[in-house]
Amino acid sequence: MIPVRPRILFVANAGPEVGGGHVMRCITLARALGERGADCAFACTPAVAALLEVFGPEIVREEATGLDPDHIADALTGVRFDAVVFDHYGLGREHHEALARGRTTLVIDDLADRPLAANLVLDSGPGRQPSDYALLTDAQLLLGPEFAPVRPEFAHLRNAALARRGGGVRRVLVTLGLTDLGAITARVVERLRMRLNDVTLDVVLGAGAPSLPGLSKIASRDPRITLHVDSQDMANLILNADIAIGAAGSSIWERCVLGLPSAMLVLAQNQQGAADAMAEREAALVVDARADDLDARLDRAIVRLLTDAALRTRLSAASAAICDGLGAGRAAEVFLMLIATRDSLPHPQGAQP
Repeated sequence: MIPVRPRILFVANAGPEVGGGHVMRCITLARALGERGADCAFACTPAVAALLEVFGPEIVREEATGLDPDHIADALTGVRFDAVVFDHYGLGREHHEALARGRTTLVIDDLADRPLAANLVLDSGPGRQPSDYALLTDAQLLLGPEFAPVRPEFAHLRNAALARRGGGVRRVLVTLGLTDLGAITARVVERLRMRLNDVTLDVVLGAGAPSLPGLSKIASRDPRITLHVDSQDMANLILNADIAIGAAGSSIWERCVLGLPSAMLVLAQNQQGAADAMAEREAALVVDARADDLDARLDRAIVRLLTDAALRTRLSAASAAICDGLGAGRAAEVFLMLIATRDSLPHPQGAQP
């Protein structure tokens, strides 16, 4: 039988090439599960541990000798858990089965591009359809931004943020991922500096971001720029911003909850589907950061956001309608109910280590 407080293990990917978004949304879901009676722990590689140190210091960590997909179960030998959450594009059905060994499994996904072994799938993409996971005949699906794991402080500020939208542009937010792939943050800031007059520029990036040394020098002589390194206050930064240049990753939903008019930069192929769906709904401007003429595309998006008040109003309303910021609680309740239902039955042989 399931314990009164089920212990849920999170297996999430992180690193210079994949960024920190997987871990960040898992932290949010873990906290929602904890508020509802679960104990959560993270399988920790050095990259995951570094993110938890800053953004989830209270979270229990289980040292993993590595998360090599071919040895995932060996890496966590002896770790006790009753259910597992995977947020790792490099793991598929065989890896899920090898580690879960019959336990209730949630897979957080954005790609729908590989076989999964899941009792529950969470895919918050706005264009996702059940047919995308048609091969998972026994899995329950949580699809769309209503299930996006967004930290509760964003929902708390939603009314205040929406009430202040519609004015001029006095503050611009740049948030392109903690890992700053390809030093994209410095490139975007340089384009903005050419277009801004007395507008304040808030730049969010991680302590290890390649753009940080150069931007620190620029900020020391340009009073318009404020750097926010490993920021713990994204909700208020988005609240106070008038427009944003942001990555097309999971931080999309934070900006949507607070109705921030944005240009989204597609930094990787796995972000393309969500970006296309946002563009189709006229909820954001979309810029492909992989394009050869990126600077020209950026300039056009920046000018439109700075000068077109009607566009900003449309983007704000359309984006706010997509996500209300309550998805983590919804997903946590469904997962805990599923754990309780499945684990009221005898465990498969060997399911508990």
